[in-house]
Amino acid sequence: MRAWTSVAAAVAVTAALAVAPTTTASAAACSAKPIQTALDGLKKVGLPGIVLTVQIPDCGLWKGGVGKADTATGRAITGDEHSRIGSDTKTWTAVVVLQLVAEGKISLNETVDHYLPGLIRTARYDGRKITIRQLLQQTSGLPDYLDSPFWKDDQAHRWEHFDPIQTVKQALSLAPPDRAPSGFAYSNTNYNLAGMVVTKVTGRSIGTELTERIIKPLCLDETYWPGDETTIDEPDLRSYTDGVDTTEWNVSEADASGELISTGADTTKFWTALLGGKLLPAALLTEMKKTVLDDGGEGYGLGLQRYELTPNFPTWGHSGGMASGHDFRNAVTEDGKRSVTVFIDTADYSKTQSDRIDAIVGALVRDIR
Repeated sequence: MRAWTSVAAAVAVTAALAVAPTTTASAAACSAKPIQTALDGLKKVGLPGIVLTVQIPDCGLWKGGVGKADTATGRAITGDEHSRIGSDTKTWTAVVVLQLVAEGKISLNETVDHYLPGLIRTARYDGRKITIRQLLQQTSGLPDYLDSPFWKDDQAHRWEHFDPIQTVKQALSLAPPDRAPSGFAYSNTNYNLAGMVVTKVTGRSIGTELTERIIKPLCLDETYWPGDETTIDEPDLRSYTDGVDTTEWNVSEADASGELISTGADTTKFWTALLGGKLLPAALLTEMKKTVLDDGGEGYGLGLQRYELTPNFPTWGHSGGMASGHDFRNAVTEDGKRSVTVFIDTADYSKTQSDRIDAIVGALVRDIR
């Protein structure tokens, strides 16, 4: 647990956001059968370790998992592990931007150039034609900096620090991405730019704004912005790439698009608060949920993914993956009361395994009671 000692967030709703610790005793009895079915299914997927967290209405939080949190020591998963949550960070960043919209400091329909004048001015890209809404909804047409040849061997840069401006400049050297008919093209560049806009209007880093506006008010004591820290707070979920432990990593390049470290319990609290209307005014939460079709035929809002992991049962969430090997997935019901989150300790899996995990998550969030 990290002790937060800096000043309180300058957000009017701070006092209303405190969340009491969630107990697990009643949760186990509420949905024992579907949870056990999910655990049995996850075990059969055949990955080293998967952390499972389940939020059950009126019953609380269940946490556990299958396999090992550390294959070298044989340490079993308990459900309390810290892990990188990757692109789930995008939802948190979008919340900060929308809080600033509520405060009149940012406009969704204003251009990037208005906040960061002259930054995006190339033959291919013009910040005067890209809005903040387009950044959050992945419709800006900007390429993903991770497609740069620089990142082809990402392990070569494993210990290096990167500022977000470096990633933006890498993206601007690339050709435009292929886009869905809706204009959607997933790009981490969009969110690193959004983080830069936050810094411009507040004078503080996106990591600081996330901490003051979300992490502290929601009492997310196990969630933090690592900066240049390469380790993960214990108990940690180790991660593996090609069978090698690659947990330690400087993920500063991910910045507002994917830098956060958290636990299943804390990410569940965040999503419950968000969809429960505790982080944004109702009108802005509605705005956040306005989706366009992504390149997979699902919906993407302002930092939110809407998908049907189980047919005819729509849920919200945002997946995430890191070069370190950590992988994150979740599915949350419209009201935020039912939630399933998984942390996976490797990205080395097949599409069949990936689809199986999604099906298990979808069935579990549908069946818990």
